[in-house]
Amino acid sequence: MTTAMNLPTLSNNATSLENYIHTVNSYPMLTLEEETSLGRRLRDQGDVDAAKHLVLSHLRVVVSMARKFVGYGLPQADLIQEGNIGLMKAVKRFDPDRGVRLVSFAMHWISAEMHEYIVRNWRMVKIATTKGQRKLFFNLRSMKTSGNSLTPTEITDIAEKLGVRREEVMEMETRFSGQDLTLEPFDDDGEETYGPLAYLTDAEAEPSQILARAEHDHLSSTGLNNALASLDPRSRHIVESRWLQEENPATLHELAAEYSISAERVRQIEQKAMQKMKLALHA
Repeated sequence: MTTAMNLPTLSNNATSLENYIHTVNSYPMLTLEEETSLGRRLRDQGDVDAAKHLVLSHLRVVVSMARKFVGYGLPQADLIQEGNIGLMKAVKRFDPDRGVRLVSFAMHWISAEMHEYIVRNWRMVKIATTKGQRKLFFNLRSMKTSGNSLTPTEITDIAEKLGVRREEVMEMETRFSGQDLTLEPFDDDGEETYGPLAYLTDAEAEPSQILARAEHDHLSSTGLNNALASLDPRSRHIVESRWLQEENPATLHELAAEYSISAERVRQIEQKAMQKMKLALHA
């Protein structure tokens, strides 16, 4: 279904984003009866047109949810696109006879896609490697009562509410503040965790981290040029358009339209290209 769905055009350009939001807000919300009828047509007949109506009527929900994550410094357009993928997954799995409205069912899938995108890309660092750390990553800022460092009482209170250890709260607070960290992981109570040393020296570091370090050198290193040269023209263009543009980097859907493929296929090409670049940089 994701390959056949044509959504409104979206890019990181401010005007384009504003026009996109205006467009999706113009799509009428569905009544319960309309939603149930469309859901049954999709489930029982595989009706793609019904799926399209379900998706279009809920695009505004994705926009609303994306606004909650703009503080992480990632392009809002990309957050929306990731959320749209989650919405389409939810529509595909939606059963109108379970007594749950699509908006309630879809919020889980939309949020999950956005969370994964943020964890993969925020600062290009593995900042959340366990379930407990992910809870902290997405809740710590909102739970702080001030912009100052956490007090011992606040640390204990947050740890109890989220079901994590005090040490994990302090570690995540330090990561957010950008202060120095101990390179060794804290002693654990059985849950697998990693200190910064684990990913700073990991030979299997994600390609996005390698690319981030290369960008830090102003893209002037021979290693990066050689890695880019190892890619086929399409893969190189996708990587350069997504990661090496100082202004208005291309979105998944823009590149999908350029090559007449799905956004998910663009993502797959991008991931394979970065894996190949990683091997070239380590050669």
